[in-house]
Amino acid sequence: MAKYLEIIRIRFLMMLAYRTNYYTGIVIYTINIGAYFFLWKAIYGSQGSIQGVSVTQMTTYVAIAWMARAFYFNNLDREIAEEIREGKVAIELIRPYNYLLTKVMQGLGEGIFRFFFFSIPGFIIVALIFQLKVSFDITTLGLFLLASIFSFAINTQLNILTGLMAFFLHDNMGFIQAKRVIIDLFSGLTIPITFFPIWAQDVMKYLPFQGISYIPSMIFAEGIKGDSLFNALLFQVGWVILLCIPITVIWYKAKKQLVVQGG
Repeated sequence: MAKYLEIIRIRFLMMLAYRTNYYTGIVIYTINIGAYFFLWKAIYGSQGSIQGVSVTQMTTYVAIAWMARAFYFNNLDREIAEEIREGKVAIELIRPYNYLLTKVMQGLGEGIFRFFFFSIPGFIIVALIFQLKVSFDITTLGLFLLASIFSFAINTQLNILTGLMAFFLHDNMGFIQAKRVIIDLFSGLTIPITFFPIWAQDVMKYLPFQGISYIPSMIFAEGIKGDSLFNALLFQVGWVILLCIPITVIWYKAKKQLVVQGG
C-alpha cells in the first residue's frame, strides 16, 4: 500500500507545481456560479420554493455543486486513452503495481489538491460574494464529505471505463466528450434532478449519475434528510460496487487484445 500512497503524494506535488492555474480556475468557476446564481434567482422570483427546494437551498446547491466538481473531476479517461494509443500502457502493464489502482490513486492525489487549493478557498469566496447561508452542522458536513468521496469514486470509475474503450475503439475522444456532457447534465450539475420531468427522474434513479453531483450537493444544502439521506448514500455505495464489475470484465478482455498504435 505504501507505493500507492507515494503515487498520491507525487500527483499532489505535481499539481502543486502548477497551482497558479487554479487561481484562474477559481475566478472562472466564480463567474459560472454567479451566472447560475442570478438565473435561479430570476426563475424563483417571488416564489418561496419550487419542487420542494427553497431559493436558499438552490443557491447553496449551485455553489457547492460547482466547487465539489473541482474535487471529483479528473482527466483519467484522457490519460488512459493516450497511454493506450501511444503504446505506453504496454510498459505500465509490466511494472510491479496494479495499473488501474495506480490511476485511481493519481486521480485521488489530484482531487485532494483541488479540494484544499480550489474547492475550499473558492467556496469561501463565492459564499462571501453571494452571501450564501452555509450550514456549519458537523453531521451535515461529515455526510457531505462522505458523499463527496463516493462521488469521486463513481466519477473515476466512469472515467476509467471510458478510457479503457480505447482498447477497442482506438480513438475514443468523441466518446469521452459525450460522456462529460452526459455527466454534467444527468448528474444534476446543470439542473437539479428534481427539476427534470417525472419520467426522466424515474429513468435516472436507475443510473449512477446523480451520485456524482446531485446527492452530495443536496446533502450540503440540507435538501435530503432522514431516511432519504441514508438511501442516497446507499445508492452511491451500490453503484461504486456495481461499477467494479464492468471495469474488471473490460480490463480482462482489453489485455487480451492489446494493440499498440504508437512507439
